[in-house]
Amino acid sequence: MGKPLTLFLELLFGGADHACDQCDISELFWAGLLLLAAVQLAGADATVPTADIEGGADNHLAKRYEGSFIVSYEKFAYTDFTVPLSPLKPSADPEARDTMNNRVFAPDKKAEVEGALTRIAYVLPAERSPLEVLRNYQDVIAAAGGEVLFECKKEECGGAADRSSSGGGGDMSLMMYFFHESDVKDAAFSNGACAVTTGINDQRFFAAKLPQDGGDAYVTVQAYSLIDDLYCKELNGRTIAVVQVLEPKARDKKMVVVEAAKMADSLSATGSISLYGIFFDTDKADIKPESEPTLKEISTLLTNEPGMAVIVVGHTDNQGAFDYNIDLSSRRAQSVKAALVSKYGIDGGRLTAAGAGMMAPVASNDDEAGRAKNRRVVLVKAN
Repeated sequence: MGKPLTLFLELLFGGADHACDQCDISELFWAGLLLLAAVQLAGADATVPTADIEGGADNHLAKRYEGSFIVSYEKFAYTDFTVPLSPLKPSADPEARDTMNNRVFAPDKKAEVEGALTRIAYVLPAERSPLEVLRNYQDVIAAAGGEVLFECKKEECGGAADRSSSGGGGDMSLMMYFFHESDVKDAAFSNGACAVTTGINDQRFFAAKLPQDGGDAYVTVQAYSLIDDLYCKELNGRTIAVVQVLEPKARDKKMVVVEAAKMADSLSATGSISLYGIFFDTDKADIKPESEPTLKEISTLLTNEPGMAVIVVGHTDNQGAFDYNIDLSSRRAQSVKAALVSKYGIDGGRLTAAGAGMMAPVASNDDEAGRAKNRRVVLVKAN
């Protein structure tokens, strides 16, 4: 490929006639492919937006700064959301890494909430500073009767203050606490991708709470100057505001509780059964009260089958470091075992708890729907 690359450079900078004096068809083919790729990339560069992307819309709790345009938009009907309420600090385990091999950072204080999540990235008008944008959003929160719970700027926020959602092998950034570049749905080099994956400067952030019917809503705003001199250079120096709004919403309870008889049938036929009726808070191993119907059915199964022993296996999605997820899934499995022993009187000798972490997915981890299927407890027949 050395000569085709040389031909590519000559085609690009020296003209076709000069480049093709001594070249054959295969070399021209590869050089042409390289040239086409370069043209496509050049055509995909960011541009100064003049309209919102298709499907983008303001959230009614935190509308835009006048003159802004939506360049990235994503909405989740129901998901969990962790709101940092203190600066990010490095994990006590120096070997803890996120999915991009960055050192894990997390806040000491946080609010773990669930509901409908809207995530919007705006490009602000020229010559608007991140601080000015942040203060305007805080005015909106105050006018609606809300409360700012945490505010930080630049390095004070913790983690890498010059990174957005992109990069690996260093320190996590504040944005990576919410999502990574692999979660971004916008096309490469688009305005949306540029807004949330480039280098950043003058980072500003706040998290707030807004009282709503049915519970509190949470709003986070992260504003910064975009830094790039390549594909995103048209937006270099422009202020970006990433606004996330979590609104309270009752979870649709559509998971059917698997009855003991069906558990027995599955264990007899395939040796295992996946259960989605055991619930935990994000990053925790404490069983939530709504798990009781499924736990009761497991106890009925084991009572009806006194000679049966099972392995309780915890599974996670791929969010977070490998070792962390192994530990979390193991602790969750231990919690299920402990509940069956203490609350339902099952002999602990019949139960083995184990954690598989992210190692046995049943769906893609590329979207929330798939990740939800991977977060489960599996019963495996042990005898």
